[in-house]
Amino acid sequence: MNTPELLAPAGDYEKLVTALHYGADAVYMGLSGFSLRAKADNFTEDELRQAVAFVRERGRKVYITINIFPHNKDIPLIREHLALLKGISPDALIISDPGVFETASELTPGIPIHVSTQANITNYAAARFWERLGAKRLVLSRELSIDEIRKIRDSVSLELECFVHGSMCISYSGRCYMSSFLNNRSGNRGECTNTCRWNYRLMEESRPGEYHPVYENDRGTYVMSSRDLCMIEHLDKLADAGVNSFKIEGRMKGINYVAGVVKTYREAVDSLGERPFKIKEHWMHELSMSSNRGYTTGMFFGKHPDNGYSHDDAKAYRMSHELVGVVQSVSNGQTVVSLRNNLKIGDKIEFLSTGLENRTFDVTEIYDEHGRPIESGRNENIVTIPSVPGIRINDLIRRPLDPNTP
Repeated sequence: MNTPELLAPAGDYEKLVTALHYGADAVYMGLSGFSLRAKADNFTEDELRQAVAFVRERGRKVYITINIFPHNKDIPLIREHLALLKGISPDALIISDPGVFETASELTPGIPIHVSTQANITNYAAARFWERLGAKRLVLSRELSIDEIRKIRDSVSLELECFVHGSMCISYSGRCYMSSFLNNRSGNRGECTNTCRWNYRLMEESRPGEYHPVYENDRGTYVMSSRDLCMIEHLDKLADAGVNSFKIEGRMKGINYVAGVVKTYREAVDSLGERPFKIKEHWMHELSMSSNRGYTTGMFFGKHPDNGYSHDDAKAYRMSHELVGVVQSVSNGQTVVSLRNNLKIGDKIEFLSTGLENRTFDVTEIYDEHGRPIESGRNENIVTIPSVPGIRINDLIRRPLDPNTP
């Protein structure tokens, strides 16, 4: 069995470096004006060139998103963007709109096209349609079950990709109008304000006494607030169904999320060669460390389960660890760290390094950039601390959160 590709988000250059460092086979990224994550930091044109070169030097792949739903005024800009991408030559373009697909086929014939999940591919007839048009890969709809994916696999020969981890949109394949209606910021153009996460009361005034089932507690109703997708315990089923690429959502998430999720899924994907597939207990523990809304398997096994909604606790987002810093260099028993949080002597920290999982170390010494001993450092400071065997440049340092912290 071929090992599926692990595809990670790269919302900016640092996230790109982090994703590759922790084992992603490929990354996806975009420019703000053409991507459904316009609020991510994204890349400038020059940064895009540098990013593609950086990925290529490491033997990985990079896919560029052009998956907005464009209006007439956007088409000339997209044509200019495609001219730029022709020179950069990424490994694929991720496109949702048929007109953009046709334009890209015309202007960048040498660059493969992946059809975005926004195209709502939910059946084998649609898959065959895109295959006839020349698509290289289909990013399948999140509404598909594993059995439906298997049927599509039996019907086409092109590559199949599906999301396995990350935020879930409550609207059909993410095509939502709520943010545009309430905030004049369209989710279909990359500006979603996550209005589905807000607290709502449901009432249908023309049907007094007729109540619709919703999930609620004394804080309100959260029927539109899905838990995050997590399929790490079922990757073997997806691989057996014929999925070629496992995609992680999160271009707007921080490096703490990217590092922990990519590292954990890397281990899980590499374990697929062993049958039966053995689920490691520490996988879910690791995934709980970075920001999440609780986990669900979505619709892969049929109807979205009743416990797949985030409505049962006060803090919709939760995590057990916070980011402290990033390792810049390691030598002579000393580790140079770029801090992303405060750090003081006596703190207990963990290194997100292979072989050091779940080991806690006391901070006994801290030195500033000039080698002078200090009691603490702050965000954006460069400090030196004693090294630990096994850590690498670009490894992240975390700190357990106080469970009593509100």
